Amino acid sequence: MKKLNLNDNDFSAELKARTEQADAIIAAYMPIEEGYQQELLTAMNYSMKAGGKRIRPLLLRETYCLFSDANSAVLNPFIAAIEMIHTYSLVHDDLPAMDDDEYRRGRKTTHTVFGEAIAILAGDGLLNLAFETALAGLDSADPLLVARGIKALKVLFEKAGVQGMIGGQTADILAETGALPPSEALLYYIHAHKTAALIQAAMMVGGILGGADELSIGKLAKAAYNIGIAFQFQDDILDITGSFDCLGKPIGSDDENNKLTSVSLKGLEKAKDEVAELSREAIEILRSFPQQNEFLIKLVESLIYRTK
Repeated sequence: MKKLNLNDNDFSAELKARTEQADAIIAAYMPIEEGYQQELLTAMNYSMKAGGKRIRPLLLRETYCLFSDANSAVLNPFIAAIEMIHTYSLVHDDLPAMDDDEYRRGRKTTHTVFGEAIAILAGDGLLNLAFETALAGLDSADPLLVARGIKALKVLFEKAGVQGMIGGQTADILAETGALPPSEALLYYIHAHKTAALIQAAMMVGGILGGADELSIGKLAKAAYNIGIAFQFQDDILDITGSFDCLGKPIGSDDENNKLTSVSLKGLEKAKDEVAELSREAIEILRSFPQQNEFLIKLVESLIYRTK
């Protein structure tokens, strides 16, 4: 890998370029809006074009680059698939039965534009398309790539499912309704599953596809856990200290929705301290690998200490 010495301006330019590359990869796997289900396909594309940061695709690709310099036929399908899974979860998360949000990334949420029924189906469609897309990457004559792809699929399925993201979302809903009493253990369970699980999927899948050994995959899982928890803690902090102009969504919604957050449980300053410690440990792990990826380090820092 070409070594990068990135200052802030260089990183911003590189981030923009790599995000645009991810956008192009994702767009190549999205459906054409036609047929009797055209409204659904339009809603799916609307959801995917909402201007996200493409964090998970970038983490997947940059982690892959820690272990391989070669282009892999299975890489791009997984890059697209993980963003489809993330986006489907946001579409459902915004529904009236969940968070009932009118805005996402500064524009109207899918259900406010297309209605609840189409939004539910759009989320379902994106989830199914994600696995169709990832499986398409296994259409290879190279048995090693196929074996890595199958192993990566297992991680992706688990982290997106009831033992991962969906399980975390369930606990979050039950905490809001008071069915589960607030506690530190519950807070970490929600953040570890609802947020960190898909970040773990991105980095573990990237490592698996790049040929990382089991010890390295375990280290990636730990680093990604820290990144995910810190990312969500920062999200909690920004819900208090941010603004609509920066975040593109209402401020203070966590408190209004009676959400269990790091700030509500620990207070603002302790939440900030934990973000710093989690970040330090995650970056230490990433720097421990023989091949270095300075862009990945900068990316992690930018995610954890973001202001929007």
